[in-house]
Amino acid sequence: MTRAVPAGDEPVGLLLRLAGILYDGLLVLALVFLGTLPLVVMNAGEAIPAHTPWYRLWLLAIVAGYFVFFWVRGAETLGMKSWRIMIVSRDGGPVTVRRAMLRAAASVLSWLPCGAGFLWSLVDSDGLAWHDRLSGTKLVRSAKRR
Repeated sequence: MTRAVPAGDEPVGLLLRLAGILYDGLLVLALVFLGTLPLVVMNAGEAIPAHTPWYRLWLLAIVAGYFVFFWVRGAETLGMKSWRIMIVSRDGGPVTVRRAMLRAAASVLSWLPCGAGFLWSLVDSDGLAWHDRLSGTKLVRSAKRR
């Protein structure tokens, strides 16, 4: 596996972030469907009530697992790879499992107030969103692939 290499240290803008999120959102939605299918089959074809605590935890594990796996494994999710975005620690090193999990949890805070944590990147002196600051990570452009 070839690991992504940073092209520079300039922050990734909001529109590029949102483009990556859109791609990843579609992939995560497909994973949620696939992750729910065996549960519905085991439940005799009946839907799992959305308010069921263990089901919510299962969905959370699918979503967080997708991001943490790709951030730690290769510094970029499939959506990030499409837009040449990669994640690094603020010191430029690779992201640890702990930092990736913290970033996944903190990203919920960025979404809750109508995406204010993402909009913050427009006024932040380093172009960082709330979850970037809280997790000690940042998004940078990756080098062009041949």
